[in-house]
Amino acid sequence: MKKLWILPCGAMLLGALGLTGCAKEEGRTRYDMTLAYDPSTRTLEGEMTADVLNRSENALTELTFHLWPNAYREGAKYAPVSDLFAPAAYYDGKSYGSVTVRHVEGATGFSVEGADETLLRLTLPEPLYPDERATVGMTFTVTLAAINHRLGVGEHAVTLAHFYPVLCAGCEAEGEEHVFSALGESFASECADYAVTFTIPDSYTVAHTGTGECTLSEGTATYTLSAENVRDFALVASEQFTLAEGSANGIPVAYYFFDDPTPERTLAIAQESLSYFAGQVSAYQYPAYVVVETDIPYGGAEYPMLSMIASDLREGEAPRVVAHETAHQWWYAMVGSDPFCEPWQDEALAEYCAALFLDAHPAYGTDYAACVSAAESAYRAFFSVWTQIADGEQTAMRRPLTAFRSEYEYRNVVYDKGLILFDRLDELLGREKTMSALRAYAKQFSGKIAQAEDLIACFSARGAYAEGVFDSFLTGTCVI
Repeated sequence: MKKLWILPCGAMLLGALGLTGCAKEEGRTRYDMTLAYDPSTRTLEGEMTADVLNRSENALTELTFHLWPNAYREGAKYAPVSDLFAPAAYYDGKSYGSVTVRHVEGATGFSVEGADETLLRLTLPEPLYPDERATVGMTFTVTLAAINHRLGVGEHAVTLAHFYPVLCAGCEAEGEEHVFSALGESFASECADYAVTFTIPDSYTVAHTGTGECTLSEGTATYTLSAENVRDFALVASEQFTLAEGSANGIPVAYYFFDDPTPERTLAIAQESLSYFAGQVSAYQYPAYVVVETDIPYGGAEYPMLSMIASDLREGEAPRVVAHETAHQWWYAMVGSDPFCEPWQDEALAEYCAALFLDAHPAYGTDYAACVSAAESAYRAFFSVWTQIADGEQTAMRRPLTAFRSEYEYRNVVYDKGLILFDRLDELLGREKTMSALRAYAKQFSGKIAQAEDLIACFSARGAYAEGVFDSFLTGTCVI
């Protein structure tokens, strides 16, 4: 038996000391999972215990979890990938996945509901009052599609994100169902603590949220992992990974890759962007950071302590993609929002921060002004085309993912217009006040799910006219 320490060796101690997003005494839900992946059947067997803390102001008679793997079912109403990206995603023809909940404990009954059977509703034996806890357990089987995506068996890696039942949060907790969207992230989650044991053949190397150790025995690798105060837990496994390692401000940084011609450069971007945002906004509050190359059909995807980047990035795209995904460690991981109801809230901030990073690191070939100029050109082209073909102009930023009709509209309204929004605030308030607003937002809402009004208030406190700028962009009345 051979025991391997996973980067970083001392990180578990740092996590135990509470060096994560919000104070331990506030209390969090805890997920304990035992997982085993069988590549021969593309199945993941899971056992999970959720120690649920009711942080709401109401007594709960039921708990609702998401079953995101069912979004990959044949005939799903909301397809996991759009027609535009389907050819790249389904590399071996159409393939489907699902999750089956086989047994539940700690509830008097359960049902699978929702437009695509992506909701698991548990009936509690007695009301769960505010600040009280209930423990429920379940066993489940996830069948993975053969797909280059967030969850599936890709051409080079097995990507496991949103694979387990996770408590609903955000506007959905008030009754609005989140459905899987091919355009953005539907996933709003409260911060929680995780203890995960993951077993896989030892031919695979695993990148993951959290820290821990790996034990090898008789052809099997067992990863014993933990993560505190994170919104999600994700893993990526590949038989082709090579590992590059570094650090940023004493935080271990790792890059797992299989097809990157310049891995040292990608690792440097991850290190430098993590250090830059820590200096400009707030300290990075987790014990490690990982960037992993994987099979997703678009630029990148963010998870706590872990950023995924696509293996097919074009030359020159890596600096902006890696910086954008790293910025999400602040605007999504540490400071949460509801990306289904308010997709602009974290994406626009990540675009703005990535532009600032590139301006401070000219070696990567662009600067802040060029990023804003490109966004303005793209948005104006979109607006010109869209007003001619759309049934009424749709330029409001504040709408749920299901209200966007294409990647083209979503990209231009959420990302490009989002960057322009924060550039205009930067011009009006000045860089010093703009960064002051972001620091206040990070400090006040770390470990929480912030509302859009919370972000707006941080800017309005530094200039009353900021609220009008937000309103004109979010409602679509501004002219760019």
